[in-house]
Amino acid sequence: MSIGNSPEDERPFQDESQEPRVSVGRALQQARIAAGLTVDDVSTATRVRIAIVHAIEADDFAPCGGDVYARGHIRTLARAVHLDPAPLIVQYDAEHGGRPAPTPAAPLFEAERIRPERRGPNWTAAMVAAIVVVIGFVGFTAVKGGGSGNDAKSQVAGGGGTPAASKSASPRPTKDKPVAPSPAPSDSAIAAAPQDKVTVQVSAPNGRSWISAKDHNGRMLFDGLLNKGESKTFQDSSKINLILGDAGAIELYVNGKKIDDNFQPGQVQRLTYTKGDPVAG
Repeated sequence: MSIGNSPEDERPFQDESQEPRVSVGRALQQARIAAGLTVDDVSTATRVRIAIVHAIEADDFAPCGGDVYARGHIRTLARAVHLDPAPLIVQYDAEHGGRPAPTPAAPLFEAERIRPERRGPNWTAAMVAAIVVVIGFVGFTAVKGGGSGNDAKSQVAGGGGTPAASKSASPRPTKDKPVAPSPAPSDSAIAAAPQDKVTVQVSAPNGRSWISAKDHNGRMLFDGLLNKGESKTFQDSSKINLILGDAGAIELYVNGKKIDDNFQPGQVQRLTYTKGDPVAG
């Protein structure tokens, strides 16, 4: 009869209370879905190809072309879905062998030591050249001055032109009138928008947001980030389609009238405006 532990008691205990950590790609996918964005929306805002976005969300970083590009894509996608990229980069480095070791600086210093020393400028030759130039200039001035004095004396002796005549012949300096600066176009110019078109002005006074604007044919007018303080104006014959990544940071003016919608920070809005009146379609 054995008094020791049974083989079942010696098996390693599994802690089932700890949940597996979410992968980098899965975290980006969940944040994108929570933000109400499609893969096409994220690709348009970040200019990262749709195939690469799909691959990263599936934790396949081979299409990125290397760790450096993979880290850059992770940062860009994280910011587009309102996620902090720092923990994702740390997790990526931990799962892919960490960052590469920095290049040692010793060979650089050794290369500096073997470089030939630069020689200083030859000040003696420079001084000699300057003295020669000064002497030549003084001699030329003296000869020219003597010749002009003789010419003046000969003109007076021969009854040449009087000093008054010479003064009247000399041209008078004219003052150019300053050119008045052209006035800069004001933001209120949108109020004079033509009635047969739809005019939309998008400004970001409260922060930055990525936006996408298309005309009635689906042609892309603009897609990218609108930084704080910047504004964009779009015009079409019948319709403007907008996507606002962070609507809380945006102010809209349609056909000269401000749109007083209570957009929330971080809210994604898809809007359509026509030339009739400023009402979202």
